[in-house]
Amino acid sequence: MRRPEGGQGVRPLAGARWPELPDAPLLVVPLGAVEQHGHHLPLGTDTSVACAVAEGAVGSLDDALLAPALAYGASGEHEGFPGTISIGTAALTGLLVEYGRSAGRWAGRVLIVNGHGGNLDALRAAVPLLRSEGRDVAWFPCGVRGGDAHAGRTETSLMLHVEPAEVREERAVAGETAPIGDLLPRLRAEGVRGVSPTGVLGDPAGASAEEGAALLAELADRLVAAARAWSVDPTGRLT
Repeated sequence: MRRPEGGQGVRPLAGARWPELPDAPLLVVPLGAVEQHGHHLPLGTDTSVACAVAEGAVGSLDDALLAPALAYGASGEHEGFPGTISIGTAALTGLLVEYGRSAGRWAGRVLIVNGHGGNLDALRAAVPLLRSEGRDVAWFPCGVRGGDAHAGRTETSLMLHVEPAEVREERAVAGETAPIGDLLPRLRAEGVRGVSPTGVLGDPAGASAEEGAALLAELADRLVAAARAWSVDPTGRLT
């Protein structure tokens, strides 16, 4: 995986011993999904991107630890395709609440870096609840301004930079390219497969590792700035 350089070096939680941990650290938690991403991208794309963004930022944040990824999410809209595994919004909400309660016993702050849009309802339910209980938890979306919705140029470029060996460029095909807002009623009623048999919402044509590197750097910089400001809106999102 090609990763941006962090200012202080990445400190992974999984490799640490408890006496080595700083007091009340910031715990950065990638949240992804296991779901189809067209013919050319792997099922773990959302998790890979969330991990890369989190890792690209954590070295520039004081007393920050990188947690192992939460790799399953709410992906019911993709269940028409083999390989997708969704735990649903209710289960994900419960997982996030219990995770936040446990980590909050020793972490000063918990920051969830979300790589999948289907997880938003769970985040918007779990994080405000945790905050109402006095735990300093927030979330940040790995969204690219103006990017396509799913497995198109945006995600393909990111993956060409992050996990280039996992991208099958020769298999890439376009999907439904209408704006996501126009597609939402059909997506809710029919799922992704009913709207786009390829599983792609967008067009991967023109994707490049260079574009992916620029996108990843922008996301990591935005995450660093948001984490330093720590301004949290009513949904628990860093603004």
